[in-house]
Amino acid sequence: MRLDGRAAIVTGGSRGIGFAVAQGLLASGADVLLTARDGIGVEEAVERLRAGGGSGERRGRVEGRTGSAGDPDATDRWVRSCLELFGSVDFVVNNAGANQPLAPAVNGDPAVWLDTFAVNVHGPLALVRAAWQVWMREHGGAVVNVVTEGVHGAGPGLAAYETSKAALLQLTRHLAAELAPGVRVNSVSPGLVRTELARHYWEPAERQLASATPMRRLGEPEDIAAAVVWLLSPAAAWVTGTDLLVDGGRRVAPRR
Repeated sequence: MRLDGRAAIVTGGSRGIGFAVAQGLLASGADVLLTARDGIGVEEAVERLRAGGGSGERRGRVEGRTGSAGDPDATDRWVRSCLELFGSVDFVVNNAGANQPLAPAVNGDPAVWLDTFAVNVHGPLALVRAAWQVWMREHGGAVVNVVTEGVHGAGPGLAAYETSKAALLQLTRHLAAELAPGVRVNSVSPGLVRTELARHYWEPAERQLASATPMRRLGEPEDIAAAVVWLLSPAAAWVTGTDLLVDGGRRVAPRR
């Protein structure tokens, strides 16, 4: 799945799933513009990615930019930076996500809902719009939105997060229909992955959670990254408008 000469924007790329996606794309030869809110985190991530080369096939180049995925001005800047740095904007990976403090839908802070939807729904749309207008409309491309397995259920206190991700899933379908045949748009729904963002879920009961999963382990960021890179690659040339559930089989685990 070589992607030499292609360029990608990966949001929320300073750690976790986004960092692993950037690693996978660079290893396949693609250039990567990595973005996140934390400037120091972006700088450190770029340094680690550049240092992780080694011998073998050509690796892509990586640069970093800061800003909020929920800020349309920032997403516009990222697209133009990617074009200036690498000469194209072939791939967009909307990985950045706002996971606010747990709260029921009926009495959650309205400001939290607005911020969550800004980052998880409006931001991805703004980034795809900018990429479409600047590059993809004429040259094609592929988009992957990172959703969550939670859209298939209702996690306690996760109303804002899961509802916004469900909206992103539906947006994925609409964009796939609207931008075909030149641009493919898909999503990945990760199960419980061992990231810092989800640490408070998995760390207190990792062994029990793993044993309840048919694959007998929790996910790693690299598991999700492999799915994302595949969906962006020519190997998935006839795949669009789909959601790839990557959860270690949790959804088919026998009920106890």
